[in-house]
Amino acid sequence: MSEHIQRHIDPDDESALLETIDRWIERDVRPVVMYHDHNDIWPAELVEQMKEMGLFGATIGQEYGGLGLPATTYSKIITRISSYWMAITGIVNSHLMMAAAVERFGTEAQKQEWLPKFATGEIRGGLGLTEPDAGTDLQAIRTHAVRDGDDYVINGTKTWITNGIQGSCIALLVKTNPRAEPRYKGMSLFMAPKGEGFTVGKKFDKLGYKSIDTAELIFDNYRIPAENLIGGVEGQGFFQATGGLELGRINVASRGVGLAEGALRLATEYAQLRKTMGKPIAQHQAIQLKLGEMVTRAEAARLLVSQAAQAYDRGERCDMEAGMAKYFASEAAVRNSEEAMRIFGGYSYSKEYEIERYYRDSLLMCIGEGTNEMQRMIIAKQWLKRNPV
Repeated sequence: MSEHIQRHIDPDDESALLETIDRWIERDVRPVVMYHDHNDIWPAELVEQMKEMGLFGATIGQEYGGLGLPATTYSKIITRISSYWMAITGIVNSHLMMAAAVERFGTEAQKQEWLPKFATGEIRGGLGLTEPDAGTDLQAIRTHAVRDGDDYVINGTKTWITNGIQGSCIALLVKTNPRAEPRYKGMSLFMAPKGEGFTVGKKFDKLGYKSIDTAELIFDNYRIPAENLIGGVEGQGFFQATGGLELGRINVASRGVGLAEGALRLATEYAQLRKTMGKPIAQHQAIQLKLGEMVTRAEAARLLVSQAAQAYDRGERCDMEAGMAKYFASEAAVRNSEEAMRIFGGYSYSKEYEIERYYRDSLLMCIGEGTNEMQRMIIAKQWLKRNPV
């Protein structure tokens, strides 16, 4: 059974934590972003620093060694990092969604075994949901597990898995009863550490979201102990996997806000330095119209994320709020980065400037954690339920 865990943080502690994040970004992140992004190199040193700061345990309860942060604080951390480099927040987000599945649905023995190692980053990983023929429609997955004594034997393929190469474990969604109707009742979620029968296929070469390992995972007679079945009962996997999507969508929305704010920051700086016709372009009405829209868009996105995170922290159902935040903030990221590129003009097309990365990275936000088309359907359905005639 899932149990919502209410989290709180002292405002002074939150301020101190955010100041630590800001100093880290300035000292360690900003100097290396372009090198890692342009060369698609895994940011090993930054990952070790994130471990030291406790970010791999950000939303894991303190009783299991985590920071136990509320969603409101976590979203602020993700926004700040994403305003300089969105990609590295994906390393943390996928990992924490895996951890949330164990913390919310696992047995106490599973929590004691896995969560402390997740919190320190000793074990890092993500969610193994998507397959070549199953993305938005998770019930269409084909990877299956068959019980064999005290083990399960798993066969199938997962794709587009963040942390698939550098991670050591994933929460793996499989079919344990392919004939179940409705289909979701035949799905189960396992903690799957790498081992014999679990191999990494190709690494995807992506438009954006560089440096982050996104890979194909192949399971060929992969044997796993039955005790790794999250919650210990078959047929609960669909709800366990999707149960963390509210927090996941708040995370993606926070990344969208960060990208929107970062693009605005770069455009604001450039517009005051670049001159045409004898004055900074920021003094031209055409540029002011763009900046006015950009700052409003970024602020509206930030407020939607804050509203969704507050609802999540109160333990309320917030799929509509999280969906609105994810939809609007991700579109704001795309639009702000595109407008910033127009403000930069020809220089925006050069990799010597950072703004092109914001545009490449922002496009993923409209797809990840459920497409924006799906978000609008979720929003509409929940709105209609709340407003019956």
